[in-house]
Amino acid sequence: MGVKRVRSATGVLALTGILLLTSAPMASADQVRDAQWPLTVYDADKVWKTSQGEGVTVAVIDSGVDASHPDLTGQVLPGKDFTNADDPHKDDDGHGTGMASLIAGHGHGTNGSSGVVGLAPKAKILPIRYGSNGDKLNTVEWAAGVRYAVDHGATVINLSLVDSAAYPGSKAAKAIKYAQDHDAVVVAGAGNDAGTVNYPAALPGVVAVSAVDQGLNFWSKSNTGDVTVAAPGVETPQADPTSSSGYVVANGTSGSTAYVSAIVALLRSKYPDLTAGQIINRLVKSASFLQHEGKKAPDRELGYGIARPGTALTMDIPKGPKQGPLLKGSSSTATNSAAGSDDSDSSTHAKKEKKKSSSGKILLFGGIAALVVIAGILVAVLRNRRNNGNNGGPGPGGAAPGGYPSQPGTYPSGQQQYPGSGSPQPPQWRQ
Repeated sequence: MGVKRVRSATGVLALTGILLLTSAPMASADQVRDAQWPLTVYDADKVWKTSQGEGVTVAVIDSGVDASHPDLTGQVLPGKDFTNADDPHKDDDGHGTGMASLIAGHGHGTNGSSGVVGLAPKAKILPIRYGSNGDKLNTVEWAAGVRYAVDHGATVINLSLVDSAAYPGSKAAKAIKYAQDHDAVVVAGAGNDAGTVNYPAALPGVVAVSAVDQGLNFWSKSNTGDVTVAAPGVETPQADPTSSSGYVVANGTSGSTAYVSAIVALLRSKYPDLTAGQIINRLVKSASFLQHEGKKAPDRELGYGIARPGTALTMDIPKGPKQGPLLKGSSSTATNSAAGSDDSDSSTHAKKEKKKSSSGKILLFGGIAALVVIAGILVAVLRNRRNNGNNGGPGPGGAAPGGYPSQPGTYPSGQQQYPGSGSPQPPQWRQ
C-alpha cells in the first residue's frame, strides 16, 4: 500500500527500558519463534489439536503478500492486484505479508521450528493488493478487492485498515454488505489513534477488533466504542520482506485483526455448516474479560472480551440465529450519520485521513529484541499466577489465555532478516 502508518513512541520507551536491564543471550536457537507471545497465551499447540484452519481461504486485502517468504511458501494463492503493477505477490510495504504470516504462517527450517507461525497455519491466503495516494488509501480498489475475494472463495476477509470513506451507504460499505450477504466474515481493525472505532470496523456486522498487550491489558492507543472483541496487537513479531532480517515487531490493531481472522478461520474449518453469523456468535460467546473484573459487555475497550480460540472451538454454544448477533440493534449505522447515506458525499470523505491499522514496527534482530517480548511474557505469566493458580490453556468453561477463569459478560439480545543474513542492526522505527 505504501501508506504512512501511525507511529507510537510507547514501543520505543519500553524497548529502551528493557535494553538497560538485560543483555543476556537467547536460550533458544530461534528468537523470532520465541518472541511470539500470542502463541503462548493462546496455548496454540493445544488449539491446533482441534483445528488448524484446513480448507479455509482468508483474504488479506492489503499491500500484497510476498509468497516467496520462507514462512509463507505454499500458503499464498494467486490472488488479484488492483493497482497497475498487476502482481498481488509484490509487497513493497511489508504490511500485507505481516498480516498473512500472523494468520497462516508455517515457519521454516527443521520441522518449521524457525520464523513466524500463524494461528491458523493450514488456512490459505488470498492476497488482494490495492494502492494509495500518499496517506490516502484507494478506497475503490480495496472495495473491489472485497467483492473479488468473495467471488473467489474467501469466507474470511481481513481488513487491517481504517478508511473514513467506508461510511454507511458508500461503495465500500456496499462491498462489505455484499460479502456479508454471501456468508463471509469481515474482520477489521478499530484503529490506533485512541479515538472512536473507525470505518470499516464501525459498519454493521463487521467484527471490530481492539488490541491488548502481553499482560492482556487494553492497549491505550487502540480505538474504543463499538468494539466486538480484543486480541494480541502489541509487540507482535511478523514477517516483513522489506526489512533486512525479514521480520519486524509491530504495534497496532492490524495485528490483533489478523489474529481474530485466524480464529475465525479455525472456527470455519471445524464448523463448516455454521453461517458467518453463527461463527461470530461463537467468537463473541467464548470471549472473556479475564482479569478485568467488573467490566460489562459490550465494553468500549474490549467489546465482549478477549477472543479465545481454544474456548471458541470447544465450548458448548448453541448455534443461534443464522444472522448472528452483530447485525441486530447495531448503533453503527447511526454513527457519523452526517456523513451521508449515498455515494454523492464520497469525495468529501475521501479527503479525510485514511491509514492502515498498524501503529508501528521495530526491526527484529538477534537476541536482544526478542528479550523485549519475552520479558513481557514473564510479566504476564507472573501476573497470571498471582491472580489465579490455574495455568491451563483455553478450554470449555475452564481456563482462558494465561490461566485466567472465564468471566463472560452480557451478550446481544436474542443470542445464545531471513536467518543468517548478516550482522544485527539496532532497532529502529521504520518511516
